[in-house]
Amino acid sequence: MGVYLCSVSDKLIILNSQRIIPLISNYISLLIGRSNMAILSILYKKAKNTPVLIAGNREEAMDRPSQAPKIQSGTPRVVCGIDRRAGGTWFGVNQHGLAATLTNCRKTKETPLSPTSRGTLCRELLTCKTAREAAELALEELNTEKYEGAHYLVADADYAAVILGADEPQIVPLDPGLHILSTAGLDNYRDETQETVRRMLTLQTLDSSVTFLAIASRTFASPPDTSGRRGVVHSGGRIVTVSSALLSLSDRIQNATMLYAPGPPHEIPYDDLSALLRQVLSTGKSRRKKQVEEEEDFLLDDDE
Repeated sequence: MGVYLCSVSDKLIILNSQRIIPLISNYISLLIGRSNMAILSILYKKAKNTPVLIAGNREEAMDRPSQAPKIQSGTPRVVCGIDRRAGGTWFGVNQHGLAATLTNCRKTKETPLSPTSRGTLCRELLTCKTAREAAELALEELNTEKYEGAHYLVADADYAAVILGADEPQIVPLDPGLHILSTAGLDNYRDETQETVRRMLTLQTLDSSVTFLAIASRTFASPPDTSGRRGVVHSGGRIVTVSSALLSLSDRIQNATMLYAPGPPHEIPYDDLSALLRQVLSTGKSRRKKQVEEEEDFLLDDDE
């Protein structure tokens, strides 16, 4: 059942001697007037009782098979979508309250002939217990140069960071507030799409999760105008908006929210996947409670 909220590069293949160098082409993006492949926003530690609020669209080839977010097998428990071609993910949350997502970016350095999927690293980050640990793992992996360009966003209630994965990977811790991430980098005020998102999200004061989710649901469903510009949804090309996600990680598990549109959100309504998210988060809480009880029993045995 759909949920409507009311208040609330292409790769340019260049032959170079005996090596094929995949490059993300700036020229193609400029010709079509769009510079982003996936765009994300995070409102960090500004909304009441909700330290993490994330919204984002995924841009991909329409024929690339993927699976909508579901609870995955294994530990830690994770709810995430799956790229069926490479087995990775583009967006997910684990039982520890760690959220991880990514957007592609451009690199000028050579990449391997058979690069490791960027989504598999995103899925690996979701095995971490904390966002700080995930950021360090992402930086370590990106420095191996096994991947094409990608920026990663990791966040939990205590820490949030973007790991910029272009030519010189680096961790950028996030201060409380609104941040926008895309192919154009983090908080790039010269990027047209980022500024469109920022302008639309700040039309009202983002002081609650309800307000953020409502405004984000409209912002990320904004189609381009007749010139193909100024909107957030990508359409009409080989790379288009194939899904959209909204996430709220509240201090209380029962208020955690995950909404997912399995298509361009201006055409396909968001499905409410909050029950899956709360089930995963409850797993973590139950295990922590059991661990505390076992530690207390151990101390009592020592006293005796």
